[in-house]
Amino acid sequence: MEAPLRQFLGEHFAITRRHFVKAGVLTTAALAGESSFAAQVEQDPRLQGALKDLETWLTLPDDFRDVSRGKPKPHTLDDARKKEVGMTRETWKLNVISDTENPARIKNPLEGENAFTFANLMELAKDHAVRFPKVMTCLNIGCPLGNGIWEGVPLREVVWKTQPTENLRRVFYYGYHNDKPEQMFRSSLPVGRVLEDPYGHPPVILCYKLNGQWLTSERGGPVRIVVPEDYGFKSIKWLTNLVLSNLGTANDTYVDQNNDVYSPLKTFCATLTAPDTEKNGMPIPITGWAQAGISGLKKVQIWISERDAPHPEDDPYFTSAPWQDATILPAPSDYGGGYPDGKIPPTTMGFDVNGQPESWPLPLSRAHWFYLHSGLAAGKYTLRCRTIDNNGAAQPMPRPFRKSGHAKIETIRFEVA
Repeated sequence: MEAPLRQFLGEHFAITRRHFVKAGVLTTAALAGESSFAAQVEQDPRLQGALKDLETWLTLPDDFRDVSRGKPKPHTLDDARKKEVGMTRETWKLNVISDTENPARIKNPLEGENAFTFANLMELAKDHAVRFPKVMTCLNIGCPLGNGIWEGVPLREVVWKTQPTENLRRVFYYGYHNDKPEQMFRSSLPVGRVLEDPYGHPPVILCYKLNGQWLTSERGGPVRIVVPEDYGFKSIKWLTNLVLSNLGTANDTYVDQNNDVYSPLKTFCATLTAPDTEKNGMPIPITGWAQAGISGLKKVQIWISERDAPHPEDDPYFTSAPWQDATILPAPSDYGGGYPDGKIPPTTMGFDVNGQPESWPLPLSRAHWFYLHSGLAAGKYTLRCRTIDNNGAAQPMPRPFRKSGHAKIETIRFEVA
């Protein structure tokens, strides 16, 4: 194994071991897994290369995938137009008002000359700023758009500034849409989720930074919503309007597009390095990523079967197949994302004062994994991978339906010559 990779893997395990031994959560089995991990990597140069080429845990802001809407997409506007429509930190304003059709009773609407500004947001940030890791994923796409540390002010802090008194059941919001109503894309949340953070989740925030950098217009800046446990359609970009409503049901744009708007992040996985044409009897390295949804991530498993092997018709998710456990990589020494030396800044939710994770894999984020198969005889094969969440549910369960978030078991066909 070449020296730089050996050093990377050694640091990877040394830092993780120190943290989890101190926390009292590193088991004997995990320590034994460390030597197994090293042995597997040592024996296969292709696996060494695949691990060395893995993306960093945090995604550089410029490397996030983009699924923005609009014609033209707002982030493509020239600087003068962005300034004119409030898409700069100097000109951004947020209207926070009562719904005219289903009014909530509020004493102090924020609009017009009294609209909430970026300077107001920075004043709140002095006492209320939070940052947390989150993987950003599209509801109907089978891979993350990117994994980042998002920073902002809890949305409730601004809601309370309107002095609501009653008839407030829902908050819906939308961003700049080229002044064309037909291009508006909006999402909504029950007010209870805005005011309180259930199950240990971070708060819903008015986000202004990603990985310590000001949010660019490509990423939804100057200010966007970020909902930690939800898919990207809840985290509206280029935020301009927040509407406090007595509406009892969701009025998201996605409601009319046959999507489940109450579906939080699922746990699922896919491959990064996968076999194509392999040689008879030679080891086969496999790497991939996994998303830890609201039920966490316990295992990643792979299964390779002969291409034409029959499967029980009453087992569409292959629960009776001989799945094998893959190895989930521990926390890295370099988290990437553009932070100096790849270190997590202090006071980031989910991390301790030394910048080490309080658990791993972190919920609502991603992890990397690998498996080294010992080799196969000549033939045609199919590779599948899946996750097991902390409740013991195997992907795509417990929510196998696409409209509530992609979680289909990936299928890769390959041959051994």
